[in-house]
Amino acid sequence: MHLACSDVTFTSVRKTVVINAVGLTQRLISPVNTPRIDAFVRRGKIASVGAVLPAVTCSVQSTYLTGTWPSEHGIVGNGWYDRTDCEIKFWKQSNKLVQRPKVWDIAKQRDPSFTCANICWWYAMYSGADYTVTPRPMYLADGRKLPDCWTEPSDLRDTLQSQLGQFPLFKFWGPMTSIDSTRWIADAAMEVDRGFHPTLSLIYLPHLDYNFQRHGPNDSRCVQDLRELDEEVGKLIDYFRAEDATVILLSEYGIAPASRPVHINRVLRKFNLLSMREELGREHLDPGDSQAVAVADHQIAHVYVNDPAVLPLVLRELKNTPGIAHVYSGDARKIVNLDHERSGDVIAVAEPDAWFTYYYWLDDAKAPDFARTVDIHRKPGYDPAELFIDPKLKFAKLKIAKKLFARKLGFRNLLDVIPLDATLVKGSHGIAPRDPLDGAMLATSESSLLDADHIEPTDVMRLILAHLG
Repeated sequence: MHLACSDVTFTSVRKTVVINAVGLTQRLISPVNTPRIDAFVRRGKIASVGAVLPAVTCSVQSTYLTGTWPSEHGIVGNGWYDRTDCEIKFWKQSNKLVQRPKVWDIAKQRDPSFTCANICWWYAMYSGADYTVTPRPMYLADGRKLPDCWTEPSDLRDTLQSQLGQFPLFKFWGPMTSIDSTRWIADAAMEVDRGFHPTLSLIYLPHLDYNFQRHGPNDSRCVQDLRELDEEVGKLIDYFRAEDATVILLSEYGIAPASRPVHINRVLRKFNLLSMREELGREHLDPGDSQAVAVADHQIAHVYVNDPAVLPLVLRELKNTPGIAHVYSGDARKIVNLDHERSGDVIAVAEPDAWFTYYYWLDDAKAPDFARTVDIHRKPGYDPAELFIDPKLKFAKLKIAKKLFARKLGFRNLLDVIPLDATLVKGSHGIAPRDPLDGAMLATSESSLLDADHIEPTDVMRLILAHLG
């Protein structure tokens, strides 16, 4: 694999940390709600970062770490339809899916003594990073999913969990999310640094992804989330500055108010383009047998057209669907840097206050059993309703406690407490913001290395290398 700029060597390498505070924007930074972040920005320099389409975790992180667009690195979303397996796959973890070298590959070409710690940035497994921590549950044969993490070296997993407790998986995603997962990740990053002293540390802090999607970014309940994040960021800044490290604080996207779910697969179903299997009275999507199928991912959807004869129909109906702002197909996908074999034949982009559901059933009684559970791998699309407990459930906490107790006794059951009401979701992301102050940002302790108020996402990798020396 060719490494760009591999003929350039560092004159001297300086320890660097990149803190990825998801959902943080320039507009959210203030002396009142984020005093530590505000002080950091005032001492250094801040810039807005242009949007990646889709502005979702896997695509943005891969763009930042490779300096290339999704059309080159191949991460066209958090998931996509595999045309060979005829399956929709979300949240895979192998670094081999990324088709361009990452920042640590290039840095090692410049200086063989360089080392990197990847703390929960995505596609972490089996990469060239020297030290890795990433969420990885245990899936037991009896159907249970137990909190755990995957590490490199492998014994780091036991060391971290003995010191910090078990990775708080159910606080990392789902209706029980809290600051606990972000705090665990921040503490793990410092423990890895104490043990291994990597040249570059990449740290992912997910906290703002939760209530900002549940309630919307303007809800007063989100103020506490900003303050909790600020405390963890401040803790990391203090620690790494004491280690004489340069510090970059960035984000992947801003979360915008959203009030209109668009059921894009139901649009396709109206014209009998979807294929279903009925199993035990429930409908399961059969993407390989469908003439066209949509993979919903926040505010964009990849539409895969297995039968070219229906492409004109798909284009016409999507363009006429309320909530869809733009439709790109064929060579037009180059405009949004999504002309890749993994991309849909058609790319649908939502209007600013809309987002795409994966829902394909017409009767909730026929929804698949996993629809009412937290199941990020089985669902053929992203489901932010997993952040809620169904408000229609009576005595929900008691029901959950009984089910968890039964599982401990060895009984199999479904934790079917997730609502099927997409209107509960009040925030989303995935498209470029109207105002750069509401989008991704990058701040640095080294003002001399950031000479613009706006940078492109493909510039982030080069900026990291510049901070390293």
